[in-house]
Amino acid sequence: MAARAFITGLSGLAVTPDERAFLREARPWGLILFKRNVQDKDQVAGLISEVLHELGSEIAVLVDQEGGRVQRLGPPHWPAYPPGAAYAALYGQSPAAGLAAARLGARLIAADLLPLGINIDCLPLADVPVGGADAVIGDRAYGGTPEQVAAIAAAVAAGLADGGVLPVLKHIPGHGRATADSHLKLPVVDVGRATLEKTDFAAFRPLKNLPLGMTAHVVFTAIDPVQPATTSATMIGEVIRGFIGFDGLLMSDDISMGALSGSIAERARASLAAGCDLVLHCNGKMDEMRAVASEAPELSGAAKRRADAALAVRKSPAGIDLPAARREFAAMMQMVA
Repeated sequence: MAARAFITGLSGLAVTPDERAFLREARPWGLILFKRNVQDKDQVAGLISEVLHELGSEIAVLVDQEGGRVQRLGPPHWPAYPPGAAYAALYGQSPAAGLAAARLGARLIAADLLPLGINIDCLPLADVPVGGADAVIGDRAYGGTPEQVAAIAAAVAAGLADGGVLPVLKHIPGHGRATADSHLKLPVVDVGRATLEKTDFAAFRPLKNLPLGMTAHVVFTAIDPVQPATTSATMIGEVIRGFIGFDGLLMSDDISMGALSGSIAERARASLAAGCDLVLHCNGKMDEMRAVASEAPELSGAAKRRADAALAVRKSPAGIDLPAARREFAAMMQMVA
Protein backbone atom coordinates (compact mmCIF):
# COMPACT_ATOMS: atom_id res chain seq x y z
CA MET A 1 0.00 0.00 0.00
CA ALA A 2 1.19 3.52 -0.78
CA ALA A 3 2.57 5.75 1.93
CA ARG A 4 0.50 8.73 2.98
CA ALA A 5 1.53 12.34 2.62
CA PHE A 6 2.94 13.11 6.04
CA ILE A 7 5.98 12.72 8.25
CA THR A 8 5.45 11.90 11.92
CA GLY A 9 7.31 12.12 15.18
CA LEU A 10 7.23 9.70 18.10
CA SER A 11 6.85 10.36 21.80
CA GLY A 12 9.99 8.84 23.31
CA LEU A 13 12.87 6.41 23.25
CA ALA A 14 10.90 3.36 22.07
CA VAL A 15 7.82 2.75 19.97
CA THR A 16 4.76 2.37 22.19
CA PRO A 17 2.02 -0.16 21.39
CA ASP A 18 -0.30 2.69 20.35
CA GLU A 19 2.39 4.12 18.07
CA ARG A 20 3.05 0.73 16.55
CA ALA A 21 -0.62 0.35 15.65
CA PHE A 22 -0.71 3.92 14.36
CA LEU A 23 2.29 3.37 12.08
CA ARG A 24 0.73 0.24 10.59
CA GLU A 25 -2.63 1.90 10.00
CA ALA A 26 -1.56 5.42 8.99
CA ARG A 27 1.51 4.53 6.86
CA PRO A 28 3.42 7.83 7.07
CA TRP A 29 6.00 8.52 4.38
CA GLY A 30 8.62 9.30 6.99
CA LEU A 31 9.66 9.54 10.63
CA ILE A 32 11.47 12.49 12.21
CA LEU A 33 13.56 12.19 15.37
CA PHE A 34 14.16 14.73 18.14
CA LYS A 35 16.22 14.77 21.33
CA ARG A 36 13.39 13.10 23.22
CA ASN A 37 13.93 10.09 20.92
CA VAL A 38 17.69 9.94 21.43
CA GLN A 39 19.72 8.27 24.18
CA ASP A 40 22.64 6.44 22.61
CA LYS A 41 23.58 4.68 19.38
CA ASP A 42 22.07 1.29 20.19
CA GLN A 43 18.81 2.85 21.37
CA VAL A 44 18.41 5.06 18.26
CA ALA A 45 19.21 2.19 15.92
CA GLY A 46 16.75 0.00 17.81
CA LEU A 47 14.00 2.61 17.63
CA ILE A 48 14.45 2.98 13.90
CA SER A 49 14.51 -0.79 13.48
CA GLU A 50 11.14 -0.99 15.24
CA VAL A 51 9.69 1.55 12.81
CA LEU A 52 11.17 -0.26 9.82
CA HIS A 53 9.53 -3.46 11.05
CA GLU A 54 6.14 -1.77 10.79
CA LEU A 55 6.63 0.32 7.65
CA GLY A 56 9.29 -1.41 5.57
CA SER A 57 12.86 -0.65 4.59
CA GLU A 58 12.00 2.25 2.26
CA ILE A 59 10.79 4.51 5.07
CA ALA A 60 12.41 7.93 5.20
CA VAL A 61 14.01 8.72 8.56
CA LEU A 62 14.77 12.40 9.15
CA VAL A 63 16.54 14.48 11.76
CA ASP A 64 17.59 18.12 12.21
CA GLN A 65 21.34 17.72 12.55
CA GLU A 66 22.83 21.09 11.64
CA GLY A 67 25.45 21.67 14.32
CA GLY A 68 25.55 24.47 16.84
CA ARG A 69 22.18 25.12 18.49
CA VAL A 70 20.33 22.62 16.31
CA GLN A 71 21.84 19.19 16.84
CA ARG A 72 19.58 16.36 17.97
CA LEU A 73 22.41 13.83 18.33
CA GLY A 74 25.31 15.13 20.37
CA PRO A 75 28.03 14.37 22.92
CA PRO A 76 28.96 12.06 24.47
CA HIS A 77 27.79 9.59 21.83
CA TRP A 78 28.22 11.81 18.77
CA PRO A 79 30.58 14.70 17.99
CA ALA A 80 29.54 18.31 18.37
CA TYR A 81 29.53 20.25 15.10
CA PRO A 82 29.87 24.00 14.59
CA PRO A 83 27.01 26.27 13.53
CA GLY A 84 26.77 27.53 9.98
CA ALA A 85 28.40 30.82 10.96
CA ALA A 86 31.70 28.98 11.47
CA TYR A 87 31.77 28.05 7.79
CA ALA A 88 30.86 31.63 6.92
CA ALA A 89 33.81 32.92 8.98
CA LEU A 90 36.21 30.53 7.28
CA TYR A 91 34.75 31.47 3.89
CA GLY A 92 35.60 35.07 4.72
CA GLN A 93 39.25 34.08 5.08
CA SER A 94 39.25 31.81 2.04
CA PRO A 95 36.16 30.85 0.02
CA ALA A 96 37.77 27.57 -1.00
CA ALA A 97 38.56 26.69 2.61
CA GLY A 98 35.05 27.59 3.76
CA LEU A 99 33.45 25.41 1.10
CA ALA A 100 35.80 22.50 1.80
CA ALA A 101 35.06 22.64 5.53
CA ALA A 102 31.31 22.83 4.96
CA ARG A 103 31.38 19.81 2.67
CA LEU A 104 33.60 17.80 5.00
CA GLY A 105 31.55 18.68 8.08
CA ALA A 106 28.39 17.50 6.34
CA ARG A 107 30.13 14.33 5.18
CA LEU A 108 31.04 13.57 8.79
CA ILE A 109 27.47 14.22 9.94
CA ALA A 110 26.29 11.74 7.32
CA ALA A 111 28.77 9.19 8.66
CA ASP A 112 27.13 9.58 12.08
CA LEU A 113 23.58 9.29 10.79
CA LEU A 114 23.56 6.56 8.15
CA PRO A 115 24.70 3.65 10.37
CA LEU A 116 21.73 4.38 12.65
CA GLY A 117 19.28 4.20 9.76
CA ILE A 118 18.80 7.98 9.39
CA ASN A 119 18.81 8.71 5.67
CA ILE A 120 17.66 12.36 5.48
CA ASP A 121 19.07 15.42 7.25
CA CYS A 122 17.05 18.65 7.39
CA LEU A 123 19.98 20.66 6.13
CA PRO A 124 21.18 22.95 4.49
CA LEU A 125 19.67 26.36 5.29
CA ALA A 126 19.61 29.01 2.61
CA ASP A 127 18.15 31.71 4.85
CA VAL A 128 19.86 35.09 4.48
CA PRO A 129 19.69 37.01 7.78
CA VAL A 130 19.39 40.79 7.95
CA GLY A 131 20.00 43.24 10.75
CA GLY A 132 17.14 43.43 13.24
CA ALA A 133 15.77 39.99 12.39
CA ASP A 134 14.86 37.48 15.07
CA ALA A 135 17.78 35.36 16.30
CA VAL A 136 16.04 32.08 15.43
CA ILE A 137 18.29 31.87 12.34
CA GLY A 138 21.24 33.93 13.61
CA ASP A 139 24.44 31.88 13.69
CA ARG A 140 22.77 29.03 11.84
CA ALA A 141 23.16 31.04 8.60
CA TYR A 142 26.04 30.68 6.15
CA GLY A 143 26.57 34.38 5.60
CA GLY A 144 24.91 37.65 4.75
CA THR A 145 24.74 37.54 0.95
CA PRO A 146 22.66 35.20 -1.21
CA GLU A 147 25.72 34.22 -3.25
CA GLN A 148 27.75 33.09 -0.23
CA VAL A 149 24.80 31.40 1.43
CA ALA A 150 23.97 29.46 -1.72
CA ALA A 151 27.59 28.38 -2.25
CA ILE A 152 28.03 27.06 1.29
CA ALA A 153 24.60 25.44 1.27
CA ALA A 154 25.50 23.62 -1.94
CA ALA A 155 28.72 22.35 -0.34
CA VAL A 156 26.79 21.08 2.69
CA ALA A 157 24.26 19.32 0.47
CA ALA A 158 27.08 17.70 -1.50
CA GLY A 159 28.76 16.49 1.69
CA LEU A 160 25.58 14.84 2.92
CA ALA A 161 25.03 13.22 -0.48
CA ASP A 162 28.62 11.93 -0.46
CA GLY A 163 27.73 10.13 2.76
CA GLY A 164 24.52 8.56 1.44
CA VAL A 165 22.18 11.00 3.22
CA LEU A 166 19.64 13.18 1.44
CA PRO A 167 19.62 16.94 2.15
CA VAL A 168 16.51 19.05 2.80
CA LEU A 169 16.68 22.66 1.63
CA LYS A 170 15.14 25.01 4.18
CA HIS A 171 13.35 27.29 4.89
CA ILE A 172 11.93 28.05 1.42
CA PRO A 173 11.57 30.88 0.37
CA GLY A 174 13.51 32.38 3.29
CA HIS A 175 13.32 32.86 7.06
CA GLY A 176 16.28 35.17 7.48
CA ARG A 177 14.31 38.43 7.40
CA ALA A 178 11.63 37.29 9.88
CA THR A 179 11.30 39.42 13.00
CA ALA A 180 9.69 36.65 15.05
CA ASP A 181 10.47 33.01 15.85
CA SER A 182 7.94 30.92 13.94
CA HIS A 183 8.10 28.29 16.66
CA LEU A 184 6.23 30.82 18.80
CA LYS A 185 4.29 33.20 16.54
CA LEU A 186 3.74 34.12 12.92
CA PRO A 187 6.50 36.28 11.38
CA VAL A 188 5.39 38.94 8.89
CA VAL A 189 7.83 40.38 6.36
CA ASP A 190 6.86 43.77 4.88
CA VAL A 191 9.43 44.12 2.12
CA GLY A 192 8.85 44.65 -1.59
CA ARG A 193 8.92 41.74 -3.99
CA ALA A 194 11.85 43.11 -5.99
CA THR A 195 14.01 43.22 -2.85
CA LEU A 196 12.97 39.72 -1.84
CA GLU A 197 13.81 38.36 -5.29
CA LYS A 198 17.29 39.92 -5.15
CA THR A 199 18.09 38.71 -1.64
CA ASP A 200 15.97 36.19 0.29
CA PHE A 201 14.60 34.25 -2.66
CA ALA A 202 17.81 34.55 -4.68
CA ALA A 203 19.75 32.31 -2.29
CA PHE A 204 17.45 29.39 -3.09
CA ARG A 205 17.55 29.61 -6.88
CA PRO A 206 21.00 27.98 -7.33
CA LEU A 207 19.78 25.14 -5.07
CA LYS A 208 16.54 24.46 -6.91
CA ASN A 209 17.63 20.98 -8.00
CA LEU A 210 18.04 19.60 -4.49
CA PRO A 211 15.71 16.64 -3.93
CA LEU A 212 13.76 17.86 -0.89
CA GLY A 213 12.73 21.19 0.56
CA MET A 214 10.93 22.59 3.61
CA THR A 215 8.70 25.65 3.66
CA ALA A 216 8.90 28.70 5.90
CA HIS A 217 6.02 29.67 8.19
CA VAL A 218 6.47 33.33 7.18
CA VAL A 219 4.04 35.82 5.63
CA PHE A 220 5.44 37.92 2.77
CA THR A 221 2.92 40.74 2.50
CA ALA A 222 4.06 41.88 -0.94
CA ILE A 223 2.92 38.55 -2.40
CA ASP A 224 0.31 37.08 -0.02
CA PRO A 225 -0.62 39.44 2.82
CA VAL A 226 -2.57 36.80 4.75
CA GLN A 227 -1.14 33.29 4.48
CA PRO A 228 2.37 32.14 5.40
CA ALA A 229 4.30 30.41 2.65
CA THR A 230 3.41 26.97 4.02
CA THR A 231 -0.32 27.47 3.48
CA SER A 232 -0.19 29.92 0.56
CA ALA A 233 -0.91 28.57 -2.90
CA THR A 234 0.36 31.88 -4.27
CA MET A 235 3.71 31.63 -2.48
CA ILE A 236 4.21 27.98 -3.39
CA GLY A 237 3.05 28.38 -7.00
CA GLU A 238 4.53 31.77 -7.90
CA VAL A 239 7.65 31.84 -5.74
CA ILE A 240 8.76 28.35 -4.66
CA ARG A 241 7.78 26.47 -7.81
CA GLY A 242 7.89 29.56 -10.03
CA PHE A 243 10.58 32.17 -9.36
CA ILE A 244 12.88 29.81 -7.43
CA GLY A 245 12.08 26.90 -9.73
CA PHE A 246 12.19 24.23 -7.03
CA ASP A 247 10.71 20.95 -8.30
CA GLY A 248 11.76 18.66 -5.47
CA LEU A 249 9.61 17.06 -2.80
CA LEU A 250 8.20 19.91 -0.71
CA MET A 251 7.34 19.38 2.95
CA SER A 252 5.85 21.87 5.35
CA ASP A 253 7.79 22.99 8.36
CA ASP A 254 6.36 21.48 11.54
CA ILE A 255 2.64 22.29 11.55
CA SER A 256 2.47 22.17 15.36
CA MET A 257 4.56 25.37 15.56
CA GLY A 258 3.01 28.51 17.00
CA ALA A 259 3.12 30.43 13.71
CA LEU A 260 0.14 28.58 12.27
CA SER A 261 -3.47 28.98 13.33
CA GLY A 262 -6.43 26.62 13.37
CA SER A 263 -6.66 23.03 14.49
CA ILE A 264 -3.96 20.56 13.57
CA ALA A 265 -6.29 18.99 11.03
CA GLU A 266 -7.01 22.39 9.50
CA ARG A 267 -3.31 23.18 9.30
CA ALA A 268 -2.57 19.87 7.59
CA ARG A 269 -5.42 20.39 5.13
CA ALA A 270 -4.32 23.94 4.33
CA SER A 271 -0.69 22.94 3.77
CA LEU A 272 -1.61 20.21 1.32
CA ALA A 273 -4.19 22.39 -0.45
CA ALA A 274 -1.58 25.12 -0.93
CA GLY A 275 0.80 22.74 -2.68
CA CYS A 276 2.96 21.04 -0.05
CA ASP A 277 3.59 17.43 -1.01
CA LEU A 278 4.02 16.32 2.60
CA VAL A 279 2.90 17.57 5.99
CA LEU A 280 5.55 17.52 8.72
CA HIS A 281 4.27 16.95 12.26
CA CYS A 282 6.89 16.62 14.96
CA ASN A 283 5.67 16.67 18.56
CA GLY A 284 4.74 13.01 18.97
CA LYS A 285 1.30 13.72 20.49
CA MET A 286 -0.95 10.88 19.45
CA ASP A 287 -4.19 12.87 19.15
CA GLU A 288 -2.48 15.31 16.79
CA MET A 289 -0.77 12.52 14.86
CA ARG A 290 -4.15 10.92 14.20
CA ALA A 291 -5.59 14.27 13.10
CA VAL A 292 -2.75 14.76 10.60
CA ALA A 293 -3.12 11.22 9.29
CA SER A 294 -6.84 11.76 8.78
CA GLU A 295 -6.08 14.64 6.39
CA ALA A 296 -3.13 13.11 4.55
CA PRO A 297 -4.03 11.25 1.36
CA GLU A 298 -1.99 8.49 -0.17
CA LEU A 299 0.88 9.92 -2.18
CA SER A 300 -0.08 10.10 -5.82
CA GLY A 301 0.47 12.13 -8.96
CA ALA A 302 3.18 14.79 -8.87
CA ALA A 303 3.75 14.36 -5.14
CA LYS A 304 4.51 10.66 -5.56
CA ARG A 305 6.72 11.39 -8.55
CA ARG A 306 8.73 13.84 -6.47
CA ALA A 307 8.90 11.48 -3.49
CA ASP A 308 10.12 8.60 -5.64
CA ALA A 309 12.62 10.85 -7.42
CA ALA A 310 14.01 12.13 -4.11
CA LEU A 311 14.64 8.66 -2.73
CA ALA A 312 16.09 7.51 -6.07
CA VAL A 313 18.98 10.00 -5.94
CA ARG A 314 20.42 8.52 -2.77
CA LYS A 315 23.76 6.89 -3.43
CA SER A 316 26.07 4.60 -1.54
CA PRO A 317 28.53 6.47 0.68
CA ALA A 318 31.86 7.36 -0.85
CA GLY A 319 34.84 5.81 0.88
CA ILE A 320 36.38 7.87 3.66
CA ASP A 321 39.06 7.47 6.32
CA LEU A 322 36.94 8.73 9.21
CA PRO A 323 39.67 9.27 11.83
CA ALA A 324 41.77 11.20 9.33
CA ALA A 325 38.76 13.19 8.13
CA ARG A 326 37.83 14.15 11.69
CA ARG A 327 41.37 15.34 12.35
CA GLU A 328 41.33 17.35 9.13
CA PHE A 329 37.99 18.91 10.03
CA ALA A 330 39.17 19.82 13.53
CA ALA A 331 42.22 21.54 12.05
CA MET A 332 39.99 23.53 9.69
CA MET A 333 37.80 24.68 12.54
CA GLN A 334 40.83 25.78 14.55
CA MET A 335 41.30 28.50 11.93
CA VAL A 336 38.13 30.23 13.17
CA ALA A 337 38.20 29.22 16.83
